[in-house]
Amino acid sequence: MNYENILVTTQENIATVTINRPTKLNALNVATISDLNKAFKLLSKNTDIRAIILTGSGEKAFVAGADISEFANFSIEQGSQLAAEGQEKLFDFIENLKTPVIAAVNGFALGGGLELAMSCHFRVASANAKMGLPEVSLGVIPGYGGTQRLPQLVGKGRAMEMIMTAGMVTADEAYRIGLVNHVVSEDELIEFCTNIANKIIKNSPYAIGKAIKAVNANFKEGKNGFETEIKSFGKCFGTEDFKEGTTAFLEKRKAVFTGK
Repeated sequence: MNYENILVTTQENIATVTINRPTKLNALNVATISDLNKAFKLLSKNTDIRAIILTGSGEKAFVAGADISEFANFSIEQGSQLAAEGQEKLFDFIENLKTPVIAAVNGFALGGGLELAMSCHFRVASANAKMGLPEVSLGVIPGYGGTQRLPQLVGKGRAMEMIMTAGMVTADEAYRIGLVNHVVSEDELIEFCTNIANKIIKNSPYAIGKAIKAVNANFKEGKNGFETEIKSFGKCFGTEDFKEGTTAFLEKRKAVFTGK
């Protein structure tokens, strides 16, 4: 499929999705969110794709924020609808995807860009990356899950400070507070993420999907994470992956998983 604002490439079992609006610092507009939704839907249905890397084109930005010109004159109702549709189409969708998504954060990840990175299952940053939620400096708050996911990752106090000051943190600071898992040089970023993805794809896709569901359940209102874990753990016993994994272990060989 051809997209207006993103590029999708695949190599064996790994897909790379690149937001491709470098002249706009890859700012998220409605069209880009739609493109990303379509791409992730297709990739999630492709059983050959076992891991996805999400990044931005160019050297300056992962995503420098939302496209403010699109919503500067919105009403209360339009603002609420913008947040609701964006969360459903993209941010919540990525978070709940069974296929692992790694955010390769190159350069600025601000506002909606940081919210997009936080919706991925984990993050790797280039040394020049800077992250923040500057929305209150525009008279609004993060609307794509930022007030929820940032405290989950860095704790309530740090999240409150980042949101209220509208300030940016460096890649090293983001690593120190747990916002990103690794910091590497700009040149190494995609290769480093690919190496992690290669470790992931050796494991059971079915089990990974269930693990994502169980971890996410702990952060969802009305969900009991322990109950979700118990049910997901049990369901694994009825899969070909479980039979293959345990048999391979007992036979002292590497398992070959199918995701079934």
